[in-house]
Amino acid sequence: MRSTRVTQLLWRLLAVVFLALALLGVVLPLLPTVPFLLLAAWCGGRGWPALEAWLLGHPIYGPPIREWRRAGVVSRRAKWAASVAMAISAVAMQFASLPMVARIAGPLVMLATSIWLWRRPER
Repeated sequence: MRSTRVTQLLWRLLAVVFLALALLGVVLPLLPTVPFLLLAAWCGGRGWPALEAWLLGHPIYGPPIREWRRAGVVSRRAKWAASVAMAISAVAMQFASLPMVARIAGPLVMLATSIWLWRRPER
């Protein structure tokens, strides 16, 4: 019984962390919002069904979460926003004092992510 309660609290904690990151993504241009909402809803479904229901019913963020769950759908607008943000980040990394491996690996990971993202259905 106790381990069930601890597990539920851990899922709730994860849901709150991802929800907080999503809220930061609303105001910080390079931090994504919807991926963190997807994670918050997923964690909420395991330990906080009321939060999951609230996210799924949200008038702005509910539809992208439901579409992702239904068929892995990502809107064209979201694809463009993510791709532009990754491109800006990749260019910015080249001017940062990072190790060469990070300046090469980071953009490669972003490129792979962008390719995967653009292969997702839009409707």
